[in-house]
Amino acid sequence: MNVKIATAQYDISFLADWQAYQDKSRRWVADAAEQGAKILLFPEYASMELASLFGEAVYQSLSKQLEAMQTLHDAFLALFKALAQQYGCLIQAGTFPVKQASGEYRNRAYLFFADGSIDYQDKLMMTRFENEHWFINSGTELKVFASPYGKLAVNICYDSEFPILARQQAEAGAELILVPSCTDTLAGYHRVKIGCQARALENQCYVVQSCLVGLAPWSEAVDINIGASAIYTPVDRGFPDNGVLAVGELNAVQWVFAEVSLGGGIATVREQGQVFNYRDWPLQYRAAMVG
Repeated sequence: MNVKIATAQYDISFLADWQAYQDKSRRWVADAAEQGAKILLFPEYASMELASLFGEAVYQSLSKQLEAMQTLHDAFLALFKALAQQYGCLIQAGTFPVKQASGEYRNRAYLFFADGSIDYQDKLMMTRFENEHWFINSGTELKVFASPYGKLAVNICYDSEFPILARQQAEAGAELILVPSCTDTLAGYHRVKIGCQARALENQCYVVQSCLVGLAPWSEAVDINIGASAIYTPVDRGFPDNGVLAVGELNAVQWVFAEVSLGGGIATVREQGQVFNYRDWPLQYRAAMVG
């Protein structure tokens, strides 16, 4: 099945009020949907711009902003649920830090479906900043999601740098992996980019990265944001020679679009490709370390 994907290079804003956030979200979704996109991806921690609604004492405190964000959690869910239904699309709305009953926080990537249903993937591999400064904890479950376009999965930023996660998802049927990301250095961006391309190559699947961009000097959490969103593919016949179907301009504010072929296209390259990266994965374990 062919489906058009839109991946956001989303700029973090200082918001006047909740209405400003609603208006901005609607503009972004409407723009992508009006250009025919049916799967929309936003970046990791895009929701942190909501911390600007609570005043300096909150948005400059790593702990206070997480607590304050919880008061907007239900409204965030309702907003993107309504947008997915209104525009008949699947939206991965970036990530939102969600407080658990235990008191710990999870970095959660919600999926909003056109039928009104909602699901999520929690981040599994935490960065040093999340572990040592922000105290956001790892999730415990790796998921694959059924959609009208085929099975898909989510790797949240750093997750994409660990191949076993995506491999399990690919073996469970995922042909499309969505990677919402947030990186504050060019090196960080390239780490996630290289991870995305490697996951696409070894699993012979599509991997889509979305980047948070722009400066937010008011924010203790997401003050610098660097990247270029892209749609990556297998590196084989029928796909771009460099495995890049589409990529944005570094740090520009924009949607990046591409049409992908799920089902037939991925099955064909896995069965008839120049190489069989997906099929040959288990063979690497035959080699024994010597010495």
